[in-house]
Amino acid sequence: MKTIKYAVAAVALTTLSFGAFAAQSVSPSQANGMNKIGVVSVDGATTLDGLEARLAEKAEAAGATGYTITSANSNNKLSGTAVIYK
Repeated sequence: MKTIKYAVAAVALTTLSFGAFAAQSVSPSQANGMNKIGVVSVDGATTLDGLEARLAEKAEAAGATGYTITSANSNNKLSGTAVIYK
């Protein structure tokens, strides 16, 4: 029984710490105090939430701590770009 409690606690802490390092959407005024490190883009999202999640994932993979979405387009599937910051 104790093993299960410890395993659940470990999973919960791991999930919380993972979220702490994810790239976050930032406003243009917040971005002024950050260094631009590049641009990411994605294609094929089916919802705006999905588009934002995929851009955030790509930004994090590129080492960014923040991103600002600069475009979103639709032609049956959504595509978009974001400037990434560190």
